[in-house]
Amino acid sequence: MGKNAYLCSQRLFKEVRMRLIGNIEAKIDVKGRAFLPAVFRKVLQAASEERLVMRKDIHQQCLVLYPESVWNEQMDALRARLNRWNKQHQQVFRQFVSEVEILTLDGNGRFLISKRYQRMAQIEQDIKFVGMGDTIEIWSSKLAEETQMKPDEFGAAIEELMSVER
Repeated sequence: MGKNAYLCSQRLFKEVRMRLIGNIEAKIDVKGRAFLPAVFRKVLQAASEERLVMRKDIHQQCLVLYPESVWNEQMDALRARLNRWNKQHQQVFRQFVSEVEILTLDGNGRFLISKRYQRMAQIEQDIKFVGMGDTIEIWSSKLAEETQMKPDEFGAAIEELMSVER
């Protein structure tokens, strides 16, 4: 393959976006292992994603699974906005990248949610996987229900967002 064909194939590959969508209830076992739902595993396999990065969400009390390529994009975007010589910027970046765990699914599609992460997200046994486009959130089932908007609030928010001319 010539250099131009390779670059073209790389550009085409980069434009393929994952669509991780859905809301799936599950349980973790006594060791803290969970099965990644098959619908998400298929999307990740199609995108040749073998590893995931897990961290607690910055704003909400849930965990976020990033496919490794998405994590790398997020990390690069954050780094590009920060000055290495600014103490606060370094602290922000350090906290963002140090509070993660790299995951590889076992042969059965399982991964471990450490006790530390279970505490952070108030996960007991029942969990909910929520596909968010290019990431997957993991919620305690109880918290997931509590954080949902009421239907009329959701409708009004969508109406406001979508009626704004861009």
